[in-house]
Amino acid sequence: MPKAFPAEFRADVVAIARKREASMRQIAQDFGISESCLHRWIRQAEIDDGVQEGVSTSDRDELRELRKRNRLLEQENYILRRAAAYLGRESLPK
Repeated sequence: MPKAFPAEFRADVVAIARKREASMRQIAQDFGISESCLHRWIRQAEIDDGVQEGVSTSDRDELRELRKRNRLLEQENYILRRAAAYLGRESLPK
C-alpha cells in the first residue's frame, strides 16, 4: 500500500499545481510523488470543491464507515441466529 500523505501536504501540492507555474511532471518530481498521484489529488480536490461530479472525500469516508458498521451488524445477526437455533433446539421436548 502506498504511503499516505497528510491532508495539509496534499492541499499545498494541489494549490501549487493549480497555479500552473510549472509542469505537472516537475511539480510531482519536486514533491517526490508520481505524476498520476498528483492528477488524482487534483481530480479529487475538484470533486470536493464541487467543480467536477463524483464522490467527495467526506462521502467516501462516511460510506466506508457505514460499510464497516453493516459488516459488524451482519456478524452479530449471524451469531444471534445461531445462538437462537442452538438454544431453541435444547428446549424442544424429547
